[in-house]
Amino acid sequence: MPHAIRINQTGGPEVLAWEEVDLPAPAPGEATVRHHAVGLNYIDTYHRTGLYPVPLPSGIGLEGAGIVEAVGAGVSEVKVGDRVAYAGGPLGAYAEVRNIPAHRLLVLPDSIAFETGAAMMLQGLTAAYLLRKTYRVQAGDAVLIHAAAGGVGLLACQWAKALGATVIGTVGSPTKAELARAHGCDHVINYSTENFTQRVRDITGGEGVAVVYDGVGKDTFMGSLDSLRPMGMMVSYGNASGPVPPVDLILLSQKGSLFLTRPTLMNYTAKRADLVELGDELFAAVTSGRVPVEVNQRYALKDAAQAHRDLEARKTTGSTILLP
Repeated sequence: MPHAIRINQTGGPEVLAWEEVDLPAPAPGEATVRHHAVGLNYIDTYHRTGLYPVPLPSGIGLEGAGIVEAVGAGVSEVKVGDRVAYAGGPLGAYAEVRNIPAHRLLVLPDSIAFETGAAMMLQGLTAAYLLRKTYRVQAGDAVLIHAAAGGVGLLACQWAKALGATVIGTVGSPTKAELARAHGCDHVINYSTENFTQRVRDITGGEGVAVVYDGVGKDTFMGSLDSLRPMGMMVSYGNASGPVPPVDLILLSQKGSLFLTRPTLMNYTAKRADLVELGDELFAAVTSGRVPVEVNQRYALKDAAQAHRDLEARKTTGSTILLP
């Protein structure tokens, strides 16, 4: 029988259980995918801890790449033998093989390896919707990207630079500063030793940035608002440091008629056409070399608990994959 990581209760990494699972034939509209690689993402820890509640027991993981082994009735999006990759629900990517709605799958170009595909889909599609949909970055924009050495950060910094933006990135250590600088950041701020809001003002001549992409949350939220130019866009897309407390909307007017949004990939890719459009943009950016994807950590799938420990301890950089 195939194996998968399952959670039967919420908690620390120790609740991730390596279990045998029964896999039925794909239902109508589903495809069976045998994973060659699975992506690790910070949102996985939210599902594990219960910050984002899911019905238990449950699978976990939102991203993978592999080969289609079977399809259910009515499937037209993929066929047996296709190389595919995906990101988004339903949960269950931490598995050797799984069934998944076929409309969530994208055919992976031959030029992109399975490991790259698994490493880039959630983070890459996130960068795609952030930069091309939520706020469409234009040449000449100054942008602030928090956690610039993280998975989404490295992709977003390179992509924003390729679009002609002035890219300001924040990091938490000198090592990560060098990494961010090598991946598109024009200016790097170590927020553990510097006031990032003041540095942003200095860099932009007092004006502030057009947009802030903030996946950190509680620790950076107010400083992010203070880094924006008038009528700038605050994009809060994650909360690695904890949830953002309730916001008094009058702050947005006091700080310059700011825009604030809390987007999700699931909303931006709910329609198949939108998913395919963003996927095409991502695949083109990666295959052109404008947005290289670096897999910096690899773990055996059964060792997912250790991968979670390292992720939460901020010991990882770039993308991390789990290998079945």
